[in-house]
Amino acid sequence: MKFAVLSCVSAIAISLAMGAQSAEAQSRDSIRIVGSSTVFPFTTATSENFGSTSGFRTPVVESTGTGGGMNLFCAGVGLRHPDITGASRRMLPGEFELCRRNGVTAITEVPIGYDGIVVTRAAGTPSVDFQRRDLFLALAFTIPMPVDDAGEAVFSTSGQMLAGRDFNDVAGYSCEAFIPNPHRRWSDVSNDLPSDRIEVIGPPPTSGTRDSWIELGIQPGARQIECLDALRASDRARFDEVSSRLREDGPWIDGGENDNVIVQTIANSATAFGVFGYSYLEQNADRLTAATIEGVEPEYDDISEGVYPIARSMFVYVKNQHVAAVPGIAEWVEELTSEDAFGPFGYLADRGLVALPEAERDRVRAQSRALTPLTGIEAH
Repeated sequence: MKFAVLSCVSAIAISLAMGAQSAEAQSRDSIRIVGSSTVFPFTTATSENFGSTSGFRTPVVESTGTGGGMNLFCAGVGLRHPDITGASRRMLPGEFELCRRNGVTAITEVPIGYDGIVVTRAAGTPSVDFQRRDLFLALAFTIPMPVDDAGEAVFSTSGQMLAGRDFNDVAGYSCEAFIPNPHRRWSDVSNDLPSDRIEVIGPPPTSGTRDSWIELGIQPGARQIECLDALRASDRARFDEVSSRLREDGPWIDGGENDNVIVQTIANSATAFGVFGYSYLEQNADRLTAATIEGVEPEYDDISEGVYPIARSMFVYVKNQHVAAVPGIAEWVEELTSEDAFGPFGYLADRGLVALPEAERDRVRAQSRALTPLTGIEAH
């Protein structure tokens, strides 16, 4: 067998952990996988194929969100805890430390491919092109004070438009004051956008997709406003505070961890947009149409090559200390990293996975199958 075997210390640790659990938990003979709703279609497809071809039981896969999955995964060692978690962003340093504090000290990171975060609406609706600046100005909880050509405020500090003013007076923004977001319609943000009311349904705070949406969509949009870009250089903490909080007054709606619910909602709306992973767009291409982001459509090649502005990597994390206790974990990793699965023509590509380049797939395959443990996570 080419897979690493648990050390005696790890074996003793997991045995002690299992001693405190029920007989039912001690006899668990199927892999338990939790994590990201975006990664869920890929871990599910891998598990179904694995269960039908390997001789092992089909793993149990739950969609808990990236953050929820990390909390479950890092809660401890023993069979009442999951073996694998999926993430639509890299594990955070704080999550790595949580794992270590709870005895989860041997974790293998498996980058599985790329995904684009898409902004979509119902098929048949007019096409829209968003600048990331538009998305920030539409969806941020607070924005810099809108000012006219002379630098005079167009709104009060409470976010009310001053008498005799309208949105056409806005020529720029001043970070000397921040106001509650006053934009109710897309055309309030830009005359290039439709007059529909702003309604965007997207991932909740526990979702890795939400983290990536903020990091790759909203915060770069904030930096496209001159005074906010300067604020980032002078006061990073304040910039992060302003640029990472989304509205709570209606235009942004937390849609829950089940992206299929978001798909169903926007497919039946003439004006609402949804935010989720590219794979859900691929699976519902007959029902949805995607907005372009800064003139770029969310297409396979553009996501793979980093041309599409809101693209990110996806990951699976394996609890190595469970490999000796739960049948099939190492073999499941082998299935996931096979060309038949995560290659460009594999069955995961049919679910919307954008494959890693060949050399990167070879590197990931070798490290994953050797169950090479993480030694740390760098802060971004």
